[in-house]
Amino acid sequence: MITETIKRQEIFSPSEVMLDLRDLKKVYPTLTGDYVVLENLNLQVKKEEFMTIIGHSGCGKTTMLSMIAGLNPISGGKISVLGSSIKGPGPDRGVIFQSPSLMPWLTTLENVMLGVKKVFPHATKKQKDDICKYYLCKVGLDGSFNKRASELSQGMQQRVGIARAFAIKPKVLLLDEPFGMLDSLTRGELQDVLIEIWNKEKITAVMITHDVDEAIFLADRVVMMTSGPRAKIGDVLSIDFERPRTRKSVIDHPDYYKYRKHLIDFLEH
Repeated sequence: MITETIKRQEIFSPSEVMLDLRDLKKVYPTLTGDYVVLENLNLQVKKEEFMTIIGHSGCGKTTMLSMIAGLNPISGGKISVLGSSIKGPGPDRGVIFQSPSLMPWLTTLENVMLGVKKVFPHATKKQKDDICKYYLCKVGLDGSFNKRASELSQGMQQRVGIARAFAIKPKVLLLDEPFGMLDSLTRGELQDVLIEIWNKEKITAVMITHDVDEAIFLADRVVMMTSGPRAKIGDVLSIDFERPRTRKSVIDHPDYYKYRKHLIDFLEH
């Protein structure tokens, strides 16, 4: 039964948990009083888990992700990585945004190198070059090391963004609708690129998406957020598909449309 896969507010042992959000709250002061975006939000993400998060626009998904990244101050509660509370941005958390925000005058290699230099300051120049080239090859840009970012298509720029995030070897990878601005063909290609690298690296990943099919294809668990204000975790759906996955095996799985219906029913509720 599909209902058996629904697990609310699971509590894992500390040794299993990579990312822990406890009683998280985000408040923005306004002229008419405090606007509470998130309240009493509790979520644990396991080591090596790929979690996707869906919810209506304005429910605070991006706010939550930016708080995890350390880019947005926490109003209440706490966020910890491997048991240590975060104090702001750090190399233990890599971020892939909807727009990769590359330095347009730098080459693909130089854009990836910016983060690698900061995270691995004592590595030799060859070691840093090797790290950058390895991940650029992984995303299919092995012939584009010296192309300026301004010369790249949107899809190729996002490939650089993916390489840059993996190259700093983060403990947690945060993805804010990274394929939201791409056409469906490029989107599918980059989903495959992302999951192929993730299958090898097994970095804990948390990804926001509006796409139900993308959420199911990529995730071990899909988290559904309630509508704001005062948004929190509404439901959690475990996706019991073997890895590595292919798009065909996912769509052909007997539970696929049950999962899909559950997510759509939640969003339309």
